[in-house]
Amino acid sequence: MENLENSLERYFSYKTFRTGQKEIISDIMAGQHVLATLPTGAGKSICYQLPALLVKGGVIVVTPLLSLMEDQVKQMKQRGYSHITSLNTFNTEQERLTIIRNLHKYKLIFLSPEMLQNQNVLKKLMLIDISLFVIDEAHCISQWGHEFRPDYLKLNNVIVDLKYPTILALTATATPDVQKDVISQLASVKFKKHIYPMDRDNIALYVKQVDHHHEKDRFIIAVLERYNVPTMIYFSSKKETERVASIINQRFDQLNVAYYHGDLDTSDRLLIQQQFMENQLDVICCTSAFGMGINKSDIRLIIHYHLPTQLESFIQEVGRAGRDQLESVSITLISPNDHQIPQRLIESELPSLESVEMLWSEIELLSQSKLTVKVDTNEWAQRYNFSEVHLRFIKNFLEAYGILKYNKYIVSHSSIHEAKIAIINKIKERSRYKKHKLNELLNWLATSGCRRQRLYAKFQSHISPAKYQCCDRCGFDLFQWQPKQSGYRQRINDYLSQLKSVMIPFNEDE
Repeated sequence: MENLENSLERYFSYKTFRTGQKEIISDIMAGQHVLATLPTGAGKSICYQLPALLVKGGVIVVTPLLSLMEDQVKQMKQRGYSHITSLNTFNTEQERLTIIRNLHKYKLIFLSPEMLQNQNVLKKLMLIDISLFVIDEAHCISQWGHEFRPDYLKLNNVIVDLKYPTILALTATATPDVQKDVISQLASVKFKKHIYPMDRDNIALYVKQVDHHHEKDRFIIAVLERYNVPTMIYFSSKKETERVASIINQRFDQLNVAYYHGDLDTSDRLLIQQQFMENQLDVICCTSAFGMGINKSDIRLIIHYHLPTQLESFIQEVGRAGRDQLESVSITLISPNDHQIPQRLIESELPSLESVEMLWSEIELLSQSKLTVKVDTNEWAQRYNFSEVHLRFIKNFLEAYGILKYNKYIVSHSSIHEAKIAIINKIKERSRYKKHKLNELLNWLATSGCRRQRLYAKFQSHISPAKYQCCDRCGFDLFQWQPKQSGYRQRINDYLSQLKSVMIPFNEDE
């Protein structure tokens, strides 16, 4: 087999690997299980894309990032690599059935952890020789990770069903405690660790304190008047995302601006992602749903209009800037009571104790029948106001205690009370933990010392010196920043109108 550098150049036109890539790939090719942390923008995808072209069997990538799936499938196909597919909610029902029927024809398969719980999908995968099983965003396995997903805990069973392929667990943001938890949750896998620093030395950090959110609007206008660079503005509110996008649109005739959040249609989201990737959009006003897995190297400016819920999320979002290693800036805008928004988000992430008490009363009544009782868990969502996330969290507990089976049945079981105590304790524990994580972020905002040092201190012992400017605590003056400006382009029409012109290119009368 040719050496890895030659393969990298042949398939991806890169002459050298980035830090950590070759070491990780070498161990994978030797059949070694790997847990790796690489900073956002460090090229994690190459760590499984290149092996997919070299190993004999198939490669599965488990990821919660739908945008990453679609973007990577598109990019690989543009390179002439056609044996790649993704199974997710972007597929139509017919597309999904066709893909499942032909899974054996693909070398690189992207799936969500929830899709792997589909028995038809799993049975098809069990018939395929799987050489590499990639767990992207591996911090989702850990109960202490910033985006814990209960379905990630079921990957152990999937690994067994697929006859123990080589495992690659990847993440950009994992504290030592999260790394230990990931390893303990995947106890049957003996990992070799590749832990690389996550600090980004080309991104300057700037925090601006204001008295009212209208001052945030005015500040953003002032920044955009001075800097025409690819920009992402993060919000926690879908309504505010749309409002500020409208203000920028009205103020700047020369800028192409769009908003992005989870309530948009799939086709709209895909179009916006594509326009941003191809430099047809200058500014994206978005929730955290945008940017994950988007491989755009020249984003220069990340603005946080609202605060995320913890440092890990903040680092991940900031890390979407400056992937080309050129000078970029993160701006965080804070006003009084801004902490209330992430506090409400934390409270909404888990079911309320009252709703859990009511649900368990129903379960206990059903169990008294001494019969197997058919129930529809979707009715629970309506009856007790559970979100999809709440329902997955609860179902995971019921399944773990043998109360819920095959998603539809409750069996009379002696552990119902034990499960109730456990889930209540877990809700309280995670709520305390999340509030602690928010306080870490708030303390970072209030720090009087170097922001870069304080931001990354809990993740690594050594922080690299800033490549360009450091932070506002170390003398960085935002309005002295001199990035290369984008050239003004003709403003594109409203993106929804453009979408219609793409989908319906001809007059119906023609």
